[in-house]
This record gives sequence, C-alpha cells and structure tokens, in this order.
Amino acid sequence: MWKLAAFLLVGASTILAVIPTIAAAVSQHGGGSMRRSKCLNRDRIQVYDGHDRILHQRLMALRNEMRTRASTQSTELDAYLVTSYDEHMSDYLMESDERLKFLTGFTGSTGEALVTTKSAALWVDGRYYEQADHELNCDWRIFRNGEHPTISEWIENELTPESRVGADPQLVPHSLWIGLERQLSSHLIKLIKIHRNLVDLVWGARRPAPKLNSIKVQPLRFAGEHWEVKVNKLRSNLTAMKCDAMIVTSLTEVAYILNLRGSDIPYTPVFKAYLLVSNREIILYTNNTRKNMGLLNHLKSHSCHNEYCVQIKEYQDVLRDLRTLSQHWKRILVPSAVVFDMGASEAIHSVLPRELILDRPSPIIFLRAQKNEVEQQGMKRAHIRDAAAMCEVLSYLEERFIAGDHFTELSLAREVDRSRKIQDLSEGPSFRTIVAFGSHSSIPHYTPSNRTDFEITEYGTLLIDSGGQYQDGTTDVSRTIHLGDPSPEQIRAYTNVLIGMIRLSVLTFPENLKPAELDALARGPVWGEMNDYPHGTGHGIGSYSSVHESPISIAYTTKQRYSFKSGYFFSNEPGYYKKGEFGIRLENVLEVHDTGNVHPSGNRFLSFQDVTLVPFESKLIDRSLLSAPEIKWINDYNARIRQLVGDELKRKQKMEAFYWMMNKTRNIPDYRSDSEYGAAVHVGLNFRIVSLILTAVLTNILLSVPFTTFPDF
Repeated sequence: MWKLAAFLLVGASTILAVIPTIAAAVSQHGGGSMRRSKCLNRDRIQVYDGHDRILHQRLMALRNEMRTRASTQSTELDAYLVTSYDEHMSDYLMESDERLKFLTGFTGSTGEALVTTKSAALWVDGRYYEQADHELNCDWRIFRNGEHPTISEWIENELTPESRVGADPQLVPHSLWIGLERQLSSHLIKLIKIHRNLVDLVWGARRPAPKLNSIKVQPLRFAGEHWEVKVNKLRSNLTAMKCDAMIVTSLTEVAYILNLRGSDIPYTPVFKAYLLVSNREIILYTNNTRKNMGLLNHLKSHSCHNEYCVQIKEYQDVLRDLRTLSQHWKRILVPSAVVFDMGASEAIHSVLPRELILDRPSPIIFLRAQKNEVEQQGMKRAHIRDAAAMCEVLSYLEERFIAGDHFTELSLAREVDRSRKIQDLSEGPSFRTIVAFGSHSSIPHYTPSNRTDFEITEYGTLLIDSGGQYQDGTTDVSRTIHLGDPSPEQIRAYTNVLIGMIRLSVLTFPENLKPAELDALARGPVWGEMNDYPHGTGHGIGSYSSVHESPISIAYTTKQRYSFKSGYFFSNEPGYYKKGEFGIRLENVLEVHDTGNVHPSGNRFLSFQDVTLVPFESKLIDRSLLSAPEIKWINDYNARIRQLVGDELKRKQKMEAFYWMMNKTRNIPDYRSDSEYGAAVHVGLNFRIVSLILTAVLTNILLSVPFTTFPDF
C-alpha cells in the first residue's frame, strides 16, 4: 500500500508541476473572438437565407437609424450599444423588451451587443458561448465576458477619436455606463444618451404591446409579515444611512416589500413598477389601469393621511417626480449593483443631482434573502410538492420509454411543465425548462428549440434542469439520468459531481465564511478529473420570487463580501461537461441553519439542510468511489424522500410514481466485499488524501492567476 501511496504522490507532484503552465494557458484563452465553424469563409460575400436573412436586414436597418435618426442634434452615431435589460435590469423580460433577441437572434438571458457601421459583436458569459454560435448569423463576432477584448477595448480598436457611441440610458445599468464612459473618454470617444430607442424604431409596429396584467396581493399566510412592517424596517435602514428617501427599481424588491405579485414577465411573479419610499411618503409608479378595490384596500390608498399608505401614480411619472422631489432631500439612496442585481439605470441617476445620491446596495436585498418562519416552512412544502411532480414525470418517462413511446427534448420539457402545473398552489415554471440529451447535455444551460430538438434514446445522458413557482415558494432542481447503459466514464463523472454536492451539503462552518471560499468543496472532485464547469456552484433563491436572488453567489472567481445567514436559501449545483459528448449537472436547494453553537471567535456555527427531495440516478453511482459518510448521507437523504415525498404521492394517489420513487431510493449497503474493500479503501483512501491536497493547492494557484470570471449561476 505504501508503494501505491508513493506512486500517487509522485503523480501528484508531476501534475502540480504543470498546473502553472495550464493556468497560464487558461488565463490567455479567448484573446480573440470565437472561431465560428459556420463562418469560416468570412472573407467571401455572405449569402443569407431564412432567419439569418431577416436578422441581417434588421442589422442593416439599425445602421440606417444610426445615420438618420440618432439624436436631436441630427449627428449620426458611429456605434450603438444594445443590452439584454429592461428599465429595471430584470433577470427575465417580457416579449416587448427582448430587444437583443430581436436584433441578434440570441435567446440567452444575458449579453451585450455593439454595432458599428461596418461590424457587430456580442459579449456573453461562458454558459451561452456555444449557444450564441448556433443562433447568430455571420454578421456577428462573439466574445466571452471577462476576457479580451472587452467592450471598451473592441470599441477603441474599431473607432477613431471623436467617435460617438449611443445607448438608451433606461436600459443600461449605471455601473456599466460609468465604467464604459470612463474607459472610452480616455480615447476621446463619447458615450451619448439616445432617448429614442433605435431597436424599437426598427421593430416598429411589429413590436408586441407591453403587458399590463393585474396585480395580486400575496396573502399573509404566505408572506409571513405585513408590508407595513417591511417598510418600517427599510425606513430604519435609510435613517441609519442618513437618507431621506430611496428609489426602488428592482421589480422583485417592489413585489416583496409590498406583498404584491404579478405576471407581466415570464417565470418571475412581478409587475412593471417603481417604488419611492421616504420617511413620510410611499409612492408606487405603475399603470393606473391596474387599480382595483383589493389593491387599494391592501395598500391603504383610498386617502393618504399618514406615512403608512401608498399613493399610486402613473409609471412614466417617476423621472419627473424624482427631479422635483429631490429638491427637498439631502440624500437619496439609489441602488448599486450587487451580485445578480444590477442596480438602477443610468436614466435614474441622470435626473438626480450627483451630490444627493448615495450609491449603495439596496437594503431590501438582505431583508428579502433572510426568509421569515412562514416563508421557510412554505419553501419546504413547495419543494415536497415539486419533488412529487418530478417523480411523476420521471416515472412516466421511464415507463413509456420502455413501452416504446418516443420523446424529444421539447416534448419532455412540456411533460415536466405539465406535471408541475397540476400541483397545489402552482404558478408555473420559475425559468424555461432545460432538457438536454446527448451532446446537448455538454452545453451548460442549453435550451431546446424546434431547430435543435433531439430525440431521446438510450445512448446518452439526459439532463433536466427545471423549477417551479408556487404561492409559498420557488424551486430549482437539476437531475441527470440515463435510459440505457451508461459508460464507466459517465458513471465516474456523475459520482464525482454527486460527491462534490454532498461535501457542500454536509458542511458546518462559522458564519463569517464567504461563499466563494466554499466553492472548492464542490469543485474538488471535478478538478481531480482535470475538468471544471463554466458556471457558479450556487446562487440565492427567492420565495415565490426570482429563481436567482442576491446576495449569495458561490464561485471561486468572484469575491463577494456577503456571507450566509440563517434563513437563506441557495442552490448547490456542481457539474461536469465533456464537449460534444455528454454533460452532468446535479442541483439541490439548501437552507441555511443556525446550529446553536459558537465558534471560538464568537461567530455562530451554521450548517445546511437540503430542501430539494428528488431521487438521484442509482445506475450512475459508483459506490466504490464513495466514503462511508457519503453513503450514509445518500441513505439518510433517500429516507427523507420516502417519508416526505412518499406521503405526498400517496395523498395524491400517484402510486406509479410512488413505487418508482421507492425503487430509486433503495438503501445503499454500507459494507463492501473483500475485492471492493481492497480496491476502494486501500486505494481510494490514499487517492482521496492526495485529491484533497490537490484541491487545496489547485485553489490557491487558480486564485493567484488571471482567470475567466464565471457567471454567477
């Protein structure tokens, strides 16, 4: 055994010797645009047909608007910036706000496009790099966020001094605007506010009408706290920061603090509105046609004679009122960017005197993230019903597949959505359901479409990433299954991802530990295979709100200063992707608990509890790679599923799903045969020691060299 250990240590030293070279190569990757396979003949005249031709025509029309209708001074623009945001920097958009998709064809959730008179470029994060290549025509170059060239570097290379770059200030976060303006000004290039959106001019009458759906009251039995109490907490925060008022720009924050919900935007239960909160006034800016007796009663809006009633004004009045009311204030809090929240737009900042603005993260972010007791219990109940829905659809898939039925990625996605829709208190999916089969599963956050729809067979991994909105909670779960015989490589990859998930789940830690410092636990087994995944390990999650919620983001390439608190909920989602072949991702939502114990430093000890309760794929687990504590964790997890989800399935009389669940959660023996013991213990324990050493050293090395920043989720 000592010879084997020595061999492993020698191998480890060899790996460590080449890591700096690997890291240096990684840090230099992406120095140019993506080499696009379908655009290899860019030197020739491009011939467009079908949808590519339509997108080409839109790009040419935008360039025409840049020349003819760019500004009130009738001075043409040399470039135009198009973002993936609405006025509130929302995670998802209503159809009328999908300007980036209209112009480029890109359907990912985040990106920035820059169009000049002769060229066009799109910046996306690692999740959407391959997707963008499939969706964009050959007019476009594609770059990865966090690598070179950045947007400003590309503009500086494409344009000459005294050039003008235009953008709609309502759709650009102030932080992005200021950074870009500063970088361009050093090269004598001007960033110009264009108040008539040029993409809208191209879109014209074909642009869908904005949605103005009704506003619903979130009952106290789900909210757990009166809106007046939340407003009082906010005002206390504003007083501590010596602020007279705050403009709330995030739609999820407006919905949370007033205990209201809406359906203007897909997947997120919000409505278009701004909220102005001062020590004496509360003003909700939304469309007046939404007013009804229930809303007026809830907000005490009939006659406002005290500081706990909400005036309702027209949505478009907010900029004018800010300009007027700010004359009576000494300081106003305007939200800055933090994790998933991009803060206020440049348009909001531009109507306020700069000396009055306190640019800080919204206090509502931290009030909302720490769920109250009612919200905590609601989240747990929602995840039990959601697990029942997943058991129903997965058992149905296996049964019908064996019977000879055919499924595609899109048809299975519809089954997943249908199964959730029939659950109690369901309000639809929390994001567009991802079903990725075979080589598609190797594309992180791939989304099936009519053009890419694969038939599901027994010859590949099947990744399902989905979630639901319920009146009492929000869910997000990923599972990878196999309908045939998985390869040893796939089994090993799945098991390593599962081990990483378990390591994070079982952690007990002091409350001052930062989320980024936990990332190596989940990534360690994947790093041990000389692989990595191009997304964060975790993100905060709301309660009947956004599926991506600040301030928690777990990614070793980000340096967030915010730490966990009891009552936070967040995702735990390690992955493994082998390009062009297969992908693995497992995701649970965890709740943060206070253990009741105190660290010697005086900080509280916290721990995690899984609230997602969906079985893992037993045929993809190599138990010889698992330690005894890891096997115990899986068995304990399965026992909770049998009890909690089993009761829900029996209550609904879904016995086929119940028996499928019972089969998938069978106990894993915690003993090994002599051959397994020799292979898994004598070898495995030594390898695990070396693996842990490698993980620690890898983390230090990777954090010490330049590296592509992962997206937060």
